[in-house]
Amino acid sequence: MAERGLPDKRRPADKVRGMTWLITGGAGFIGAHVAEAMARAGERVVVFDDMSTGDPRRIPRGVPVVSGSVLDREALDSALRDHAVTGIVHTAAKKQVGESVEKPFLYYRENVRGLQTLLEATVDAGIERFVLSSSAAVYGLPDVDLVTEETPCAPLSPYGETKLAGEWLVRSVGRAHGIGTASLRYFNVAGAAAPELADTGVFNIVPMVFERLTAGEAPRIFGDDYATPDGTCVRDYIHVSDLAAAHLAAARRLAEGGPETELTLNIGRGEGVSVREMVDLIREVTGHTGAAPEVGPRRPGDPARVVASSEAARKELGWSAELGVREMVESAWEGWCLRHPEARR
Repeated sequence: MAERGLPDKRRPADKVRGMTWLITGGAGFIGAHVAEAMARAGERVVVFDDMSTGDPRRIPRGVPVVSGSVLDREALDSALRDHAVTGIVHTAAKKQVGESVEKPFLYYRENVRGLQTLLEATVDAGIERFVLSSSAAVYGLPDVDLVTEETPCAPLSPYGETKLAGEWLVRSVGRAHGIGTASLRYFNVAGAAAPELADTGVFNIVPMVFERLTAGEAPRIFGDDYATPDGTCVRDYIHVSDLAAAHLAAARRLAEGGPETELTLNIGRGEGVSVREMVDLIREVTGHTGAAPEVGPRRPGDPARVVASSEAARKELGWSAELGVREMVESAWEGWCLRHPEARR
């Protein structure tokens, strides 16, 4: 974690209240939660999304929406000018690890070139606050008990590479052009603030288990011979509402601080949950307890344990996670059942 400036406590309160934040990817799973949290907290927000994976029904009522790609400089310039934007929260990105391996050009174009285009527009518009939604994928296979911001970064996929390159780019541009920046490395996201905001993808453990159980099939566990208490991988899970609150806290921290502020922060709970523990909890919450999990071989590249230290986020943002794993599973299940009513027993 790097920091080159503390908040200027003498700055007037209306400096914070006078901000207008453009949220890229604001119709996506995470972006919509960020938009909802910031709007509910009284921040002025504008959503910018190409709707390739976003759902406009997720966007809070009354929040302006601009349809466009971060690769489209003209659309960005218009949005920043027309809405008098003074800060950016960048959540738009391609984010599937497996897909990134198959389509590296796509991921570098969308995640790096798109970010470059957005930053160029940001600089030309004179905007001085920028929050990047990054990822714990920058760490790769960390061989530590708790991952801190000083843990070496060695991403294993083009997705992780683009996130790390994005952090470098944001930091360099911030230093060169007087922009306060915050890069948030979040860990495994689950849950939903409301059923209609739930993730529609099936790429993470919670919806993957939901899908298997709904089909009457046994959940899958990839490897039970790791050096962990029950032999399965241990991960740090965070509720998407807590993640949205962290973005809000980072935006306000930048608004209160000067353009010299530079933060790189882990966003997690700091508690490990094994894959088997998560699968058992999902079976309990859903009532689908009959299908015992099937254990298969390890997946290549899966580290035994990845758990965050979020102490820096607590100190810098006054933020800490409030919701537990059960709340994640219960809220995600409500969202799943909204779209798959046959899943209820």
